[in-house]
Amino acid sequence: MSIHPTAVIHPSAIVAETATIGAGCRIGAFSIVGPDVELGEDCELVSHVVLDGHTRLGRGNRIFSFAAIGVAPQDLKYKGEPTRLEIGDRNVIREYATISRGTAGGGGTTRLGDDCLIMAYTHIGHDSRIGNHCILANAATLAGHVIIEDYATVGALCPVHQFCRIGRYAFIGGGTTITQDVLPFSLTSAKRETHAFSLNKVGLERRGFSAEQLRSLHRAYRTLLAAKLNTTQALEKLKAEKIGSEEVAYLIDFIESSSRGIIK
Repeated sequence: MSIHPTAVIHPSAIVAETATIGAGCRIGAFSIVGPDVELGEDCELVSHVVLDGHTRLGRGNRIFSFAAIGVAPQDLKYKGEPTRLEIGDRNVIREYATISRGTAGGGGTTRLGDDCLIMAYTHIGHDSRIGNHCILANAATLAGHVIIEDYATVGALCPVHQFCRIGRYAFIGGGTTITQDVLPFSLTSAKRETHAFSLNKVGLERRGFSAEQLRSLHRAYRTLLAAKLNTTQALEKLKAEKIGSEEVAYLIDFIESSSRGIIK
């Protein structure tokens, strides 16, 4: 076991002999840290936290009570292979959240980036990849193999089907069922059925997007969502009219590379 001398471990916590605990870590009451866990500097387990499997956390993460991190995947094909969970820096993981490690058939690793907020009762399934600065609100539920790109927000009580991809800066309203890819920069929500209904203008302004970037994206979204064109026709129009910016080029590439289809 490698425990830095500045780490503070509550007497009731159970830390495996071969775990690695970095400088300044604080492990609260009744927490359990498994034998293949690596905790970076300045991490805090508030209390009653379970860290299991081949799990590596970066620095400055804070995990609240009754979260279960790095646990075995909820996949009947999993037979105990030594798969992994990798978590970056400065994430906040709230009460009762669950994050499964990967499966051999899905690449072997679940990943969570930096500076994310994972709210209470969220589930991140096996082999999912979460980017940086993402927010998963209470009881967001990701099936296996989900990709969430940087700065995306998934609302409360949202189930996300396996193999779906959520683009950068997307905002998904609470209670929305996601069965196809979610357009980057979009507001997507369920009324009678799930629709991408506009550009996430307020969110993009808060992230520092310029007026020119917003105008370019607005024109692209008007073509995609309001021009009564199918997706192929809309993409052809965007390319022909050179409605251009780096963001629009990424939007076009996102749509063309989608394997499940997109929500429009």
